[in-house]
Amino acid sequence: MKYVGLQTQIWNNNIRSTILLIMFPLVILGLAWLFIYFTRPEHYTINDINYTFTGVAPWLIGGVLIWFLIAWYANTSIIRNATGAKQLERKENKKVYNLLENLCIATGMKMPKLNIIEDDSLNAFASGINQKNYTITLSRGIINKLNDDELEAVIAHELSHIRNKDVRLLIVSIIFVGIFAFLVEILLRSFFYSSMTRSRGRGSGKGRGAGMLIALALAIVGFIITSLFRFAISRKREYMADAGAAQLTKRPGSLASALEKISQNSRIEAVTRKDVAQLFIDNPKEQKKDLFSFFNGLFATHPPIEKRISVLRQF
Repeated sequence: MKYVGLQTQIWNNNIRSTILLIMFPLVILGLAWLFIYFTRPEHYTINDINYTFTGVAPWLIGGVLIWFLIAWYANTSIIRNATGAKQLERKENKKVYNLLENLCIATGMKMPKLNIIEDDSLNAFASGINQKNYTITLSRGIINKLNDDELEAVIAHELSHIRNKDVRLLIVSIIFVGIFAFLVEILLRSFFYSSMTRSRGRGSGKGRGAGMLIALALAIVGFIITSLFRFAISRKREYMADAGAAQLTKRPGSLASALEKISQNSRIEAVTRKDVAQLFIDNPKEQKKDLFSFFNGLFATHPPIEKRISVLRQF
C-alpha cells in the first residue's frame, strides 16, 4: 500500500473526523424520525410527525452533546484505568526515552508522554486528543523482548498515529458508537422487562411492545452502520501508521519483524473493554481466524497482521 504523504493523511483524517461528527447525530435523528413514523397514531399526518420530531430533536442533540463532551474530556483517564497503565519515568528506562526523543526530533514533534503496562505480553498503543495528553503506552513485554530496531519501529508506528491525528479520529468514532451500544442495551433490557410484565398479565400494551421492538430494531441498525464505518476507518489507519513507521525509520523490515513477535503474544490480561482494545497495535481481544473470517473481517478493527507484514516486506 502506497503511503499517501503525511499532510494528505492529516487532511483526510480531519475530513473523516468532521464527517463522523456530522454523520452520527444525523443517524440518531433519522432513526428518531423513523421511530415516530412507525409508532404514530393512525390519524397522524406527515406534518404531525414532523411537529413531534421537532420537539424531540433538541433533547436528543443535547443528550448526545453532553455524552460526547463527558467522554471527550474523560477519555484519557478512562483508557488509563482500563489498561492499568502508569507513567514510565526516564530514569526507569532511558533507552525507550531516547528512541522516542530521537524520532520526535527527526520529525519536529513535541514529545508525547510515555506510559507502561506491567504485562509480559507484547503490545502498544497511542492515545490522546491534543498535545497536552498525547501518550504512547508500551507493555513491559514489548520493551524487554524486542531488539532496539524493532522497538523503535513500534514507537514510530504509534508516533505516526499521533502525527496523522488517528488517535483523535478513533476517539470520536468510539464515543459515538458507544452511544448506540448504550441505546441498544437499554432498549433490550426494557423490551425483555416489558415482555415479562405482559406475560404475567400486569400490562396491557401490545402497542407499547411493538413500539419498543421497532425502537430496538432501529437502534441495532444504527449500531451496525456506525460500527462498520468505525471499523473500516480503524483498519485503514493501521496500514497508514505502518507506512509512516517505515518512512520514519527507513527500516520496514524491523516493523515486520516486530509484528511477527507481537502476533505470538499480544493479549494484555488487564484489557477487557473492546473499545479500548482496538487502540493497540494488535487488538488483544480480536479473534484471529475461524469459519466466519469474511464477516469477522467486516467487523475487525485491524487488518490481518499477516497482510500488514506482507505489505511491509514490499517496501
